[in-house]
Amino acid sequence: MEIKNSVIQEKPLIHCITNHITINDCANVVLAVGGKPIMAEHCDEVSGITASAKSLAVNLGNISDNRMKSIMISGIRAREEGIPSIIDIVGVSCSKLRLGFALEFIDRCKPSVIKGNMSEIKAIYGLNTRSKGVDVSEEDVTTEDTIKNNIDIVRELAIKTNSVVVASGAIDIVSDGNETYIIENGCEELSKITGTGCMLNVLIATCISTKDIINGSILGTVIMGVSGEFSRNARGTGSFKIELLDNISTIKVEEILENIKIRMVGKDEF
Repeated sequence: MEIKNSVIQEKPLIHCITNHITINDCANVVLAVGGKPIMAEHCDEVSGITASAKSLAVNLGNISDNRMKSIMISGIRAREEGIPSIIDIVGVSCSKLRLGFALEFIDRCKPSVIKGNMSEIKAIYGLNTRSKGVDVSEEDVTTEDTIKNNIDIVRELAIKTNSVVVASGAIDIVSDGNETYIIENGCEELSKITGTGCMLNVLIATCISTKDIINGSILGTVIMGVSGEFSRNARGTGSFKIELLDNISTIKVEEILENIKIRMVGKDEF
């Protein structure tokens, strides 16, 4: 949990190139955990801004030509400068444009973290899915019946890309190819408001600014899950969203340790 305290002390600049639907929520989440967001996306300025940041978060939601160009410029600069980066592969399981671009970004920019739902992870891995829109398909959801196969895919993709892979869902899977973890924090309400996946992306970006990639990915995922649990008794979805941000901003290390539901999965466990 030293990562959380380090972020609060250092106040790292986090460069976020995300979709306009959730850009305000993402900026507020970075602030909530102690970072400083900058949401620049003009292709003529992003290289320099990325170079001055402590981490880079990019997101393929609601993609546009200009954002695609800026994402690639920033990703290449982050790689050149050794700056941690994360790509949220939103919609690659339903869009050939996004899939092709994501694969090119991963090949050229070598992101520290690849994050998506299980359908999106499978698409990047090279498997066909039946995803409709940006939501995970029912057959790809991680359950007792699918967990072994999903863990294998996440682990193998991490090895193939040399990135930490975060498959988000009711059960999260996080792997760097060597260590693999299952995280079972969260609540159904997180899927009922727009932007929680995008918020998780920048939350992880803030945590990996310390350059502890696997533990930063785990911490960001757990903070979102536990904060969701703390907010689930809200009156409705609007109140839930407000309480979620409140809890992300006020959650203590002790509360994380008391409520975390995580276990490491051995390679031969399943």
